[in-house]
Amino acid sequence: MATNDLAATRNKGGNADKERRTEWQPDHFLQGPPKLWPISPVGIVKWLYFYLVPWTLIYIAVSVAVSVYLTPSMETMKTLSWDWIAFIFARNCALLILFVSCLHVPLYVKKSQGFDRKYNGRWLARNNPNFLFKNQLLDNLFWTFASAVPIWTAYEVLTWWMFANGYIPYVSFNEHPVYCLAVLFAIPLFRNVHFYLIHRPIHWPFLYRWVHSVHHANVNVGPWSGLSMHPVEHIVYYSGVLIHWIVPSHPIHAMFHMIHTSLAPSQTHTGFEKFIIKDSIEIRMEDYYHYLHHRYFECNYGGGGILNVDAWFGTFNDGSPEAMEKMNHRVMSRQQKAQSEGQSS
Repeated sequence: MATNDLAATRNKGGNADKERRTEWQPDHFLQGPPKLWPISPVGIVKWLYFYLVPWTLIYIAVSVAVSVYLTPSMETMKTLSWDWIAFIFARNCALLILFVSCLHVPLYVKKSQGFDRKYNGRWLARNNPNFLFKNQLLDNLFWTFASAVPIWTAYEVLTWWMFANGYIPYVSFNEHPVYCLAVLFAIPLFRNVHFYLIHRPIHWPFLYRWVHSVHHANVNVGPWSGLSMHPVEHIVYYSGVLIHWIVPSHPIHAMFHMIHTSLAPSQTHTGFEKFIIKDSIEIRMEDYYHYLHHRYFECNYGGGGILNVDAWFGTFNDGSPEAMEKMNHRVMSRQQKAQSEGQSS
């Protein structure tokens, strides 16, 4: 994909305050996961690296640390009590603030890399009536802490209570290490499928208008936009953790699932392709697919490029002219069908 001419003049450092009202695009078509057949060993190795480094490994490390040092004992959690529930709520708030601030402060407060690798050439909205308080950041913070964290905490508390009382199937890492590792590394893949299945329906007109429009007010996304959702959407979004109520799991599986569900949105909604620490050190942030979803609404309903669920259902858009034409044709066909049905009735 050819980069915008204006995108070549990306601002950095001292020029960061000058708004660049254009879009940054990758200079090549993005590649999805390898095809299942024919098998390509090199492609699989590349995909595994993309899948694990750095974010999956980071989320696993955070999950282990939180489980060991910042979670009450199973004995304590056998009985529902406000003291340990409040502790988990406060811990989740603190964890989210720490993690998201590590992205938001350098990219949006200090503007350390200006618009370099930023998809949308504007900063977060202010004095915009589409947001609560007419401020995008305040709107995002409200929905995150008034809805996302309480619902995340509720799912977590119930899951720990059920593990502690033996109400859901438990499996030991010591006794079944291969199975436990397989479940651990399958969780982000499961999340991709689950996200598509709950995301596509909330784009239906009624649900979009009353529920999903809260999230999609963020066309120009930032790290705090990731969990900025209506409470109904948070309920279905976090419901993926219920798989551990059915499939034999270890508590670390459920913790990783909830940490990934809660922290990954800030990474995938930074609005930047890469976080540039130094000229020679860059960290991959958001895939272009999800930005295109926020930009055009009618494509890329899945959770990024880890598992290309959208390709299975014909809703994948890599930003190429061919993909854009296909998306527009699909949308127009649906609108014409709806119009025809409306006239016939």
